[in-house]
Amino acid sequence: MAAKLNGGMEKLAVEEEKSSSIVNGHANGTKVGAEEVDHGDSDEEDEKEGAPMTGDGEGAKKKKKKRNKKKKKGGNNATVQSSPPRVLISNLFPSGEYPEGELQEYRNENTFRTTSEEKRHLDRAKSDWLNDYRKAAEVHRQVRQHAQKWIQPGMSLTEIAENIEDGTRALTGHPGLEEGDNIKGGVGFPTGLSLNHCAAHYTPNAGNTTVVQQGDVLKVDFGVHINGWIVDSAYTHTFDPVYDPLLNAVKDATNTGVREAGIDVRVGDIGAAIQEAMESYELELGGKTFPVKAIRNLNGHDIVKGSIHGGKSVPIVKTHDNTKMEEGEVFAIETFGSTGKGLVRDHTEVSHYSWDSEASQVSLRVSSAKTLLNVIKKNFGTLPFCRRYLDRLGQDKYLLGLNNLVSSGMLRAYPPLVDQKGCYTAQFEHTILLRPTVKEVISRGDDF
Repeated sequence: MAAKLNGGMEKLAVEEEKSSSIVNGHANGTKVGAEEVDHGDSDEEDEKEGAPMTGDGEGAKKKKKKRNKKKKKGGNNATVQSSPPRVLISNLFPSGEYPEGELQEYRNENTFRTTSEEKRHLDRAKSDWLNDYRKAAEVHRQVRQHAQKWIQPGMSLTEIAENIEDGTRALTGHPGLEEGDNIKGGVGFPTGLSLNHCAAHYTPNAGNTTVVQQGDVLKVDFGVHINGWIVDSAYTHTFDPVYDPLLNAVKDATNTGVREAGIDVRVGDIGAAIQEAMESYELELGGKTFPVKAIRNLNGHDIVKGSIHGGKSVPIVKTHDNTKMEEGEVFAIETFGSTGKGLVRDHTEVSHYSWDSEASQVSLRVSSAKTLLNVIKKNFGTLPFCRRYLDRLGQDKYLLGLNNLVSSGMLRAYPPLVDQKGCYTAQFEHTILLRPTVKEVISRGDDF
């Protein structure tokens, strides 16, 4: 899930007021309805073959012949993905084996891993883990590639978020409405839809009417998980090619980070390579030239089972951090570029939260907070969630309890992260697995 601030994330209280400045003043507009898709027809006709009536009134028995029903393209037994994607991914891969990501061999002193029998044995021992990851990655690819074709100016952020999340739930087979279902699989964290100077951690709350405009730069960041193994990947969506140099800078930086990452590599060295790649670009807008800056207080991060942020960070600028990546770890390599200051700050309206399972037990002053915490634990565990997910579960009048859980330290709050107003930010992100024998860019697709 998007970025991790240097020095940790401050726990913030819930703001009930909307912040229109976060979305560059685009807070008004009508919500566009989701497009309806014809999944094929299933008309059935009966043909009757009967003998003519005889003179004494006796007739032959009538026979009915039914035509076979045409199969719908969607549905539980479909073998082709629908549009929008709603067909179970397991239907499309009946063998239960899912496509591997991009494989990159280790370099330098780790080249031996490619042919080491010991490392191959370790790889085979984690085949279930690997297949869960590949399944989640294939869901992510199919959902995001539909989003890339489908998202248009005039659509509301709520419509876009719900379409992506509904696709994720349908393809994984985890609607998330039954207690504990979302912990087994489905949405890994709320869909981030951050506009323009907002770099990360923005998803619409209930009642949000923000509509995407032609000149917007939209970061689309969402997660898919199977059994707690989260694929975290993001891209930037624009409608005007004028922003292409900014997108190219960030995409190049992310690919550089992916290439440099590996077992025993120091994260500070990765950050230096990312910064060098990104800051070699510039963007021309309105007759002015803006250097693309790496946002220095945003990082990539490791991912552990059931938690989007582990204990390690991957900087996107040069640092003296000598922390090494290790065999078996999973990392989200994400980079952010900006035409502004290259420094983000917290904004007011919070939408993302997660339960801190290691927080000290405290006495909750608000009675509704205890009930809400129980709902959160049983439905999300340590996975991030947003207010819309609580609404979907039928929770209401929960803001006071939510606020109490944040202030007591039981929940982490992830406020939107913004650079200076008027600038533009972009993001690209991939999840990589540091397998014993090879580095697998699990989220890689034909799109990026």
